[in-house]
Order: sequence, then structure tokens, then C-alpha cells
Amino acid sequence: MKINIAAFLAGILGVIGVILFLVAFGTDYWLLATETCGGFELENRTHHTEKGEEQKGDDEAILTFHHEGFFWRCWFFGEDYEETVWNFWFTNQAHPKHCMHGYLFPMPIAIGPQPHPSYDETAVYRGFWTAFIVLAVTASIVGGFLLVCGVPFANAQFYKVGGGFLITAGGLFALLLFMFVMWKEFAADLPKYILLERIGRCLDDAPVNVYYGWSFIFAAAGVPLVFLSGLLFYLVGHSLLKALD
Repeated sequence: MKINIAAFLAGILGVIGVILFLVAFGTDYWLLATETCGGFELENRTHHTEKGEEQKGDDEAILTFHHEGFFWRCWFFGEDYEETVWNFWFTNQAHPKHCMHGYLFPMPIAIGPQPHPSYDETAVYRGFWTAFIVLAVTASIVGGFLLVCGVPFANAQFYKVGGGFLITAGGLFALLLFMFVMWKEFAADLPKYILLERIGRCLDDAPVNVYYGWSFIFAAAGVPLVFLSGLLFYLVGHSLLKALD
């Protein structure tokens, strides 16, 4: 009876945790940023002189919201918006929104010929971060598949192996979060990175506010759930094998 309860609890925690991991992986809100530099084409908001020269007008007062993730980097403009992370919530974003491929975000990518003057040496993180997030998502999916195959207690070994995969996934996502915090807080020049495409128009010291995004929060919430689920499933499998001996 106790094993049934433990397996049921582990299943609930595992499902929630894996869903949070998949949402974090598939959404592009690891990094959020706001600035008032302008620089992107603002449809129907720019003014031109008789000579065809573009003037910023009121664009400087319009906030530009950036959000980036593994697949996409996007931005949208918020006229009369207050600067708050709730403007990045899925239903609160202004339209239209513009996106481009993120190319293995969150580590900075050199744009243009090499060596590029704006190249960030922390780009070496990119390969590690990419490998770890792919491995973490794969481990969580494989672990869930093995546990489904093990229900209802058909093969105790599936529980041990599936639990091990979930523990591995939780550890990898914890490492991902640690790497992301180190990159954001210490390694990368984020204002320079955010304004990289508009370096000719914006000042290097243009104010940029950077926040942790919803994808990061989802991943952080999923780590203890998946880790605990994997540990419970491993113990359930161990108990079943011990009972069979």
C-alpha cells in the first residue's frame, strides 16, 4: 500500500516537473530586457524630414521589450506601457511582435565576419549550455517513457532506471540554471548584447534593464519536482526488487 502511494505521488510530481521542463525549453522567455533606445523600425511611428532623414520623434519614450530563448529572440514595442515584467506575460504583449532565430541562445553570438569587434568571449558557453539542455530534456522524456512502461509494477527495473533518468534530468537542469545565473550576473555584458544590432544608433551606455524570464522560473520550479519524483521512483523500484528476492 505504501509503495502504491509513493508511486502515485512520484508520478504526479514527475508529470508536473517534466511539463515545466518542456515549457521552459519550448518558450523563449529565459531572458527579458527593456530599453528606450529605439533603433528598430517602428511601423507608423517614425517621422521623415523633407530630405528623407529619419527623426526619432517620440520613439525615445517608447519602451522596447526583448525576450529571448533557445529557439527565438523577439521584441515588441509598448507605448504608454509601464516597465514591468508582467508586460512580457503571454496575453499582455503588445502587437505586432517581431522575431528572429535565436541560434542557440542564451549565449552571445558574433554577428558578421570573424573576428567581429562585438564578439563576446562568453560565447564558448553556448555549446555546453545547448548540450546540457538537450540532454536534460531527453533524459526527462526517456525517464517518463520508462516509467509508463513500468506501470503497474510490471517491471521493477523500469522504475529504478526511469527514476535514475529523472534524477539526471533534474541535476542537468540545476546545472543549466547555475550556468545561466553566472552568465547573466557575471560573465556577459548584457546591455551590449541586447543592443548589438543597433550599436551604430545607440550609445554604449544606453540604459537596459534585464530580468529573469518565465522560462527560467518554470525550469527552476521543475527541478525539485523532477528530482524528488526520480528519487521516489528509484526507491519504489529498489523496494520491488528487494521484495522479489
